[in-house]
Amino acid sequence: MNLRISTLRTGLLLSLGLAAIPVFAADAPAEAAPEYTLTGNLGLTSDYVFRGVSQSQNKPAVSGGVDFGMSGFYLGMWASSVSWVNDGGYKTNSSLETDFYGGYKGTFAEDFGYDLGVVTYYYPGDDVDGATTPDTTEIYAGISWKTLSLKYNYTVSDYFVGWTTTDGEKTQGSYYIDLSGTYDLGDGWGVLGHVGYQDVKHNSPASYTDWKLGVTKDVGFGVFALAYTDTDADSAAYTWAGEEVAKAKAVLTFSKTF
Repeated sequence: MNLRISTLRTGLLLSLGLAAIPVFAADAPAEAAPEYTLTGNLGLTSDYVFRGVSQSQNKPAVSGGVDFGMSGFYLGMWASSVSWVNDGGYKTNSSLETDFYGGYKGTFAEDFGYDLGVVTYYYPGDDVDGATTPDTTEIYAGISWKTLSLKYNYTVSDYFVGWTTTDGEKTQGSYYIDLSGTYDLGDGWGVLGHVGYQDVKHNSPASYTDWKLGVTKDVGFGVFALAYTDTDADSAAYTWAGEEVAKAKAVLTFSKTF
């Protein structure tokens, strides 16, 4: 549910004759309170794919989140069921990804926007002795023009989702570049496209390019999306617990914002 609150201006002068009367604080027009938004979202997907890689071991996932925004600033939390952390041996009793993020969005010139922020991907569960942590924090900067966007994410935590360098060192400094766009076809239909590059610091086998092309349909009570996604990732590096997770696939998703 979108929630927008604002105040009405008061203390308007009813005639020119009143302009000569001193205006006290109680009579002065009140400043408009900052407008804010509070939204929630729910999602169902045949496969939770993040940057071209399945997070649910090629199985369905359910997700949900909440977002708060005011005067360009925003905070949010989003969570989804996942399997790779537990199946990959990073943590035990772990089946959830929780994302916490915040930042500032603004506009400049005509049809241009920017987005600056920080996000943490946290996976509740019990640590495994000797395993690197999958918990990751990134800072990001993005620029957009109409429905096109370019975004850069940079890892500031010690590790990027548990990866190490080929020498077993920390992967702080890994980055992801994302170019995405959408186009409204009318009557609730739309198309989307995306290409991205994930660099895992000093680990070429774990670095790759991914891309996606899909169609969306707003059916009133929610939005369906069908997308084809693929990568050029090394299949050996991205096979976890017997599942190849960076292969080509079609993904069906339903989402609802309220």
